[in-house]
Amino acid sequence: MKFLDLKRTSIATAIFLAAAAVGSAQLNTTEQTLNTTVYFDYAHFLSNDGYLTSKTAKSSAFAFRRAYLTYERKLSDYLRFRFRYDADNTANITSINFANATTSSDAKLRPYVKHIYIQWNQDWLQSQVNIGMIETMSFKLTEDRWGYRSVAKTFADGYGDITGQSIDQTSADLGVSWKGTIAKELRFGVGMFSGNGYSRTENDQYKKFAGYLQLVPLSGVSLFTYADIETQVEGKKAATYKIDAFINLIKNANLVFEWLQYDNETRTYKSGGWSAYATYMVNPGKLGAFLRYDHYQPDLTDSQKDQSLIIAGLDWFAWGSFCRIQPNVWIRSYKDSLKKTDVVGVATFFMSF
Repeated sequence: MKFLDLKRTSIATAIFLAAAAVGSAQLNTTEQTLNTTVYFDYAHFLSNDGYLTSKTAKSSAFAFRRAYLTYERKLSDYLRFRFRYDADNTANITSINFANATTSSDAKLRPYVKHIYIQWNQDWLQSQVNIGMIETMSFKLTEDRWGYRSVAKTFADGYGDITGQSIDQTSADLGVSWKGTIAKELRFGVGMFSGNGYSRTENDQYKKFAGYLQLVPLSGVSLFTYADIETQVEGKKAATYKIDAFINLIKNANLVFEWLQYDNETRTYKSGGWSAYATYMVNPGKLGAFLRYDHYQPDLTDSQKDQSLIIAGLDWFAWGSFCRIQPNVWIRSYKDSLKKTDVVGVATFFMSF
């Protein structure tokens, strides 16, 4: 019941605030941190006859896309704790009328737990073990190299948002992971997760198993290979395969290529696609620029469902690194000739402190 989830959220809030208050009285600031990050947009349609832009009466909108609070505490030389609150406003249930079997909802930003885990570090293989509601491994490294989560999710992270086709990827999940370094040129990660993501409780006996290898042949170049597998229903499995290439041979510039394929045996087709993007710091600490191209193939047996996305913009450090303005434009085009191109201009306000 979602009203019980709200009650649990309130209890979790009280516990978190109490822990933070006690911790602040006992620890130095070097042993704990409390950070806030907010993404706020003003979007304006630059096309009015596109496949999506022609379907709504509004031509512009304000939106908080993300607001989260992260508390981290060093427990010892080897242990760390993280608690992260996120917020959204999707179908929040505020009350339930059992007599009439109806619910009420509103659009207020509601907090929920995104991360709550213990991190154990060891010198052996430079190991890092996380257990609890933890970050998954499918696109975290790519997101760090992209560097503009404030503007857009990475290709794998935002795949379902763009295409409407799920590829069973989530940024956080209940589980355990182990990451380490075999040699200077070779790093690894393995994990076992519930497979239901951070927003749903585990509802079956199956687990998602994931792993990656990262090869760093020389400074400024790395190759990341990832795979996961999970039984969806009895006798049917789903698997994701991913390859990322990162190049940073030019000062202040990043080039990234991302390829993905998703196969679910409950379907008769596979999904996939690729993404390429470049970021460049024109004036470090003051002005940056980014350009990205995504090609989505939600059904590899039907190319008419293909679509592409171009994102281009600037990153202006208006009030330092903690408060930036990022004007950007999104151009979505479709292989189906009956779907006209959508063009949207966005002013993103990114705050982190």
